[in-house]
Amino acid sequence: MIVIPATAEDAAAILALQQAAYQSEAELYQDWSIPPLTQSLSELQQEIATITVLKACQGTRLVGSVRAVQQEDNSVAIGRLIVLPDLQGQGIGSSLMAAIEAAFPTASRFELFTGSLSLRNIRLYERLGYTVFARKQLSPQVELVFMEKRVSSKKER
Repeated sequence: MIVIPATAEDAAAILALQQAAYQSEAELYQDWSIPPLTQSLSELQQEIATITVLKACQGTRLVGSVRAVQQEDNSVAIGRLIVLPDLQGQGIGSSLMAAIEAAFPTASRFELFTGSLSLRNIRLYERLGYTVFARKQLSPQVELVFMEKRVSSKKER
C-alpha cells in the first residue's frame, strides 16, 4: 500500500469511497444527511485544491483517504478519515493518520472529531495518542467528541 497526495482527478473516486465508508455512520445515527454523504463533487474538488488530501492505494485500487488543514494557531484539523468498509481494521486508517501527521512536521497539535457512538473511531484515535478535550451536542441524537494530540517541539525531544 502507498499513501500519496490526492489530485483533482481522484475526486470522484474519493467521493464514492467516502459515501461507502460513511454509510455505517449514517446507520449508527439514523441520519443520512451527514456532510460526508451530502458533499458534492465540486466541493471535494475545491478541497483537494486548497487543503492537504491524501489517498491510500493498493495497486491501482483506492482504499482510503484523509484530509487536513493547518490553522493559524499551528494546530492541524484532520477530517474525513475513510477506509473501504471491507478493509477496515487492517491498519490502513493508522497508516493514513501517520502520513497526514507527517505532512505537517511543524504542527504543535492535531485535532479531529467523531460521533460519540462511533466507538471504533474513538478507540483508533486513542491508540494513536489522541485524547478527548471537548464534547458538543449537535442534535438530540448526535453528540460530537473532539479529540487532540499535542506534539512536543523538536527541541524538547
